[in-house]
Amino acid sequence: MTDAPGFSHKNKHRAPVKPLNAPTLALSTFGLGFLRPAPGTWGSMPPCALVFVMLLAGAGAASVNGAVVGVLLLSSIACVVFGRYAEKRFGLKDAPEVVADETAGVCLALLFWPSLPSGFVEIAVYCAAAFVLFRISDIIKPWPAGRLEKLPQGWGVLMDDLMAGVYAMLAMQIGLRVLLPALGA
Repeated sequence: MTDAPGFSHKNKHRAPVKPLNAPTLALSTFGLGFLRPAPGTWGSMPPCALVFVMLLAGAGAASVNGAVVGVLLLSSIACVVFGRYAEKRFGLKDAPEVVADETAGVCLALLFWPSLPSGFVEIAVYCAAAFVLFRISDIIKPWPAGRLEKLPQGWGVLMDDLMAGVYAMLAMQIGLRVLLPALGA
């Protein structure tokens, strides 16, 4: 990825936390983007934790999917609406502090499971699998995710992570619908 003229590579600096205003909170997923190391990993955790807690509490598929879609939409809107602000605020096209895109992307891997897991261990394994598959896809950026980064403002920041989320979702669906039944699990 090449940065816009006047922008430096995203790993060469850290942005100040202040001003901690509404756009900054939305873009950084309530400040998680300021945590180190691996801010994208921190930003991917909230949807997984939400699903984990909801499933432990006995929530049904409609509730879980509804909550995940809500997080997906809010995070996506934050990226697009505040995209230009993010470039000015952080001085980069895709600043590491902006993790709302990771929050949105991991949601796709958490959606529409054929059956909900039950029990602490099974719930933990499902949520961890969605998280790991998303992070691998986000880091590797299989085609066309890398190309999508070139879209303007928040669209480029968001779309590559949504594409990584699609890959993670496909892997989860194949695992849950094909591999586990074939293994008799």
